Amino acid sequence: MADIEIHRPHDKSPEEARKIVEQVERQLKTKFDLETQWEGNTMRFKRTGLSGEMQIGASEVAVIASLGLMLKPMKGMITGEINKFLDAKLG
Repeated sequence: MADIEIHRPHDKSPEEARKIVEQVERQLKTKFDLETQWEGNTMRFKRTGLSGEMQIGASEVAVIASLGLMLKPMKGMITGEINKFLDAKLG
């Protein structure tokens, strides 16, 4: 079961949405030291205590993540950072 689930609508082309998610990916990698891997329009990410994926759909971007025991108390901060990045890029 996911600890974090965010769905953000967008009106971008698939190419624009992918570029935006790639920018968010770079920021999240720097901020949270994530390892990432792309499979089609899904960017999977992981690090100790955190794993999930960011899916690019035709009209929304979805972030689904699971937190380990040590990161569960930081759920609000992590969710806030993801929302901040998505707000800045998808507006």
